[in-house]
Amino acid sequence: MANKSILKTKKEDYNIVIAGTGGQGVITLLQVLAEAALIEGKDIKTSELHGLSQRGGSVEVHVRFGERIYSPLVMRGKADLVIGLETQEVLRALDYAGPQTVFLVNKYFVPIPLEKKMTEGEIVDNLKKISGKAELIPASDICQESLGTSVVAGIYLICLAANKDFIPLKPESIKDAIKKVIPQKYLELNLKTFELAKQK
Repeated sequence: MANKSILKTKKEDYNIVIAGTGGQGVITLLQVLAEAALIEGKDIKTSELHGLSQRGGSVEVHVRFGERIYSPLVMRGKADLVIGLETQEVLRALDYAGPQTVFLVNKYFVPIPLEKKMTEGEIVDNLKKISGKAELIPASDICQESLGTSVVAGIYLICLAANKDFIPLKPESIKDAIKKVIPQKYLELNLKTFELAKQK
C-alpha cells in the first residue's frame, strides 16, 4: 500500500500527468484537480493530449499548479506524480518522469490489439528504472467490491493520493471540488469513493 514516506518536499510548482484510455474519466480527474487547486488559491494550467475522441484510445492530461504557472505542459522528466488508470498506459508517460516522480498505478489491464500484453512485473521494472517510488493499487477491484462499480477508480486514485500526501492539496479541497465538478446524479457515488479512499 502507498506510503507517506515517498512524498517529496514541497516546491513552488507541482506537475501531474494522468495516463489512461478513453472512457475512463481522465478529463473529469483533470477538472477535479484543477478545481481543487483553484479552491486553494493556486495558479493552474492544464492540457489534454492524444486520442480524446476515441473511446478506448490513449488519453493523457497534464495538470500543473503552484504560485505562478506559465505553461500547461509538464516538461520532460519533471512530473512529480504520474497516475496510470490502466497498468500498461502508464508506460506512455515515462518521458515525463524522473527520479522524483511518484507513480500511482491502477492494477487494471485493457488488452491492446496486435500488441503483446506486458506482465505486471515487466511494467514495475520499467517504472523502477526511473524512480523507486511506484505503487500499484487495485483501484478498479476495490471500487467494484465496495461500491458495485469500477467506473470511479480514477476518483479513488486521486482521493487516495491526496490522503497519502502525494498531492499538495488538502483532501477536503478534493472533496469540495468533486461537489462542484461531478453531476448531481453521480455525486453520491463519488463522495462514497472519497470516503473509501480515506480508509486505505
